[in-house]
Amino acid sequence: MARKHAKRGGWADEPEAAEDEAPPPVPCWLCGRPTGSTIVWHHPVPKSRGGRDVVPMHGICQQTLTANFTNSELQRAGLDVDVLLAHPPIRKFVDWVANKDPDFTASVTKKGR
Repeated sequence: MARKHAKRGGWADEPEAAEDEAPPPVPCWLCGRPTGSTIVWHHPVPKSRGGRDVVPMHGICQQTLTANFTNSELQRAGLDVDVLLAHPPIRKFVDWVANKDPDFTASVTKKGR
């Protein structure tokens, strides 16, 4: 019968990783809050428009962007988040979500284009 663990030098001898030292949370590209357990890697310039760069975002922030902008509008804005924040619906959303938990999620309105 095979052993589950080696006689010597098994799992118990491995140094334990420091679980207390988690990497600092990455800030969301749109709202600036720290990301939670789920990070969405978003293409600011859509892949269909030649975008290659990705930025970390909350899922709710990405849903809000795609509900308020077309791919060509996102392409024109590029990596400049200030252009997106200049739109009143996005500014209103970012102000509303500013004090929420990093893992906060809610339904987003339908595409109003």
